[in-house]
Amino acid sequence: MGDLPAIGGNEAVKKWGFVAMHAAVAAAFMFLLQRFIMNATQETSLLWALIFAVCAAGLAYKQSIR
Repeated sequence: MGDLPAIGGNEAVKKWGFVAMHAAVAAAFMFLLQRFIMNATQETSLLWALIFAVCAAGLAYKQSIR
């Protein structure tokens, strides 16, 4: 792991804040879409929101380490 760049505390907080923001926005969007536009059950809406949050967090993380 000697080739990984060291990042300061402030940059690390910004990176993880960016990842968390993307996950939260994706989850909220998918929940609202499923629940109110597609009239899905609450359990289904929450499941899709969780799936999209995980995917969005993964993509945001990959973008933040580029």
